[in-house]
Amino acid sequence: MSFRRTSADLLAPLRPALSRGARMRPGFLVVGTKRGGSTSAYHWISQHPKVAPCLTRKGTHYFDVNHGRGFAWYASGFEKPRPEWTITGEASPYYMFHPLAPERIARELPEARLIVVLRDPVTRAWSHYQYELARGDESLPFDVALAREAERLDGEEERMRRDQGYESFAHRHHSYLHRGHYAEQLEHLYDLFPTGQVLVLQSEAMFADPNGQLARVWDFLDLPQVRLDGLQPMKAGSYEAMPEGTAHLLADYFAPHNDKLYTMPGIDFRWEEAS
Repeated sequence: MSFRRTSADLLAPLRPALSRGARMRPGFLVVGTKRGGSTSAYHWISQHPKVAPCLTRKGTHYFDVNHGRGFAWYASGFEKPRPEWTITGEASPYYMFHPLAPERIARELPEARLIVVLRDPVTRAWSHYQYELARGDESLPFDVALAREAERLDGEEERMRRDQGYESFAHRHHSYLHRGHYAEQLEHLYDLFPTGQVLVLQSEAMFADPNGQLARVWDFLDLPQVRLDGLQPMKAGSYEAMPEGTAHLLADYFAPHNDKLYTMPGIDFRWEEAS
C-alpha cells in the first residue's frame, strides 16, 4: 500500500505554532510558475542572512488551497522578529495561476513584492507532465493529456470562484498548456499590483547564472548584495526528451502567447535567444 502525505499532513507542525506574540509579516512571495524554478528561487533567497525562513521550509499554500484556515493560521507559519532579519516570505507556484490567489494577496498583503520565475512554456509543459506522471497523478499519454486538457479544465475556474472551498484537481495538476499562458497571468498581477512590485526572472537565466539573477532579487527586496556558494537546482527532474514533433506543435501553440508576453513590462528576454 502506498501512502502520500497530504498538504494537511505537511502543514501539521503549524497547528501548535499558532502564535502568542507578533510574528514577521511576509514581505515577498515567489508566486510561480510550476516547474519553472520557484522552489530553487525560494530556497536560494532564504539563504540570504537577512531573510527569515518560512517555518514550513517553502510555503503554506495559504492563498490558494488553504485560504479557509484564516490569516492567523497563515501568520503562524513565520518566525518571530530577530535583529538579524529584515524580511520573510514564502513560495507557491500555484499562486500566479490560481484564479483567486492574486486578489487574496492584494487584499491581505498589498505591499508584498512578488517574484515570478518563468520557464520556456514548451519545456515547462513537458516537465509538468513528467512530474505528475511520476507522482501517479497522471495516467494519459502526453499527446492525449494535451488534447483533453480543455475538457478536463472546462468549468473548473468558474466552480472555484463560486465555491471558494473547492479544490480543482484538474486545474492544479493537469494544466500543461494553460499554465504557460504567462501574459494572461501577468496581466492579472499587474491589474492588482504596481509593476514595480513584481520582478520577473527567466528560469533559464537563473539556472545559468544564479548569483547574477539573485543580485536582481537582492535589489528588488532592498537587501545588501551577497554572493552564495554551492547553489544547486531543487526538484530537478530526469526524464527522456520530448518527441520532436510534439515540441514543434507546442512551440507553434505558445508563439502568440509568448509574443504578447514579450511586450509586457518587466520582460527583458526571449526564449529563442536563450543559450
